[in-house]
Amino acid sequence: MKETKKLDKRITQIAEKLREMRKDAGYKSLEQFAFDHGISRIQYWRMENGTNFTIETFLKVLDAHKITLSDFFTAKK
Repeated sequence: MKETKKLDKRITQIAEKLREMRKDAGYKSLEQFAFDHGISRIQYWRMENGTNFTIETFLKVLDAHKITLSDFFTAKK
């Protein structure tokens, strides 16, 4: 029986915040957000689901939202 790996709460919080930011920007579809900002659809899906993603892609998403790394981690939900 394969054991499911539990996600780190911090990763889950990042994923949830990215999802909220996308929706607040008026995007219902993560695919459309990714396409409009030149991000791989699969990579962006991984980010919103808290699975493996790169810092480079994370920074690209922050740039798309015009938010700094510092603001991302200090801004309230």
